[in-house]
Amino acid sequence: MLPDFRDLFDMLPSLSSLRPAMDIHSIRIEDKLEGDTYIIRAELPGINVDEDLDISVQNNLLTIEAQRSEEQTENGRSEFRYGSFVRTVALPEGAQEDSIDASYEDGILTIRVKLSKPEEKKARQIPVRHG
Repeated sequence: MLPDFRDLFDMLPSLSSLRPAMDIHSIRIEDKLEGDTYIIRAELPGINVDEDLDISVQNNLLTIEAQRSEEQTENGRSEFRYGSFVRTVALPEGAQEDSIDASYEDGILTIRVKLSKPEEKKARQIPVRHG
């Protein structure tokens, strides 16, 4: 029922000029659990995956780094838009970093992470020293 945040800029003429600048660096991410797999989907239209995308994982943090450039020519006038962004996502408990798989299709990056069942830890008694 509510309009998208970026659509609000279209409703306010004095702020509509800010919209292109905001779109350059924005990235939409959705995540979900499907069985024993954690799935992250990111909108990354217009990038060259081989040259402009880097995905890394360290200490249970997944980092997506990308650069985007766009050139538009119309009626003898050209416009350039470019930008880079970094997005870091904390992986859920049990994430198997060695199992991470990424694919890119139709401007959507999909990352799949297998999850192992967390070990059930038993309560342990802690002795108290005297003195």
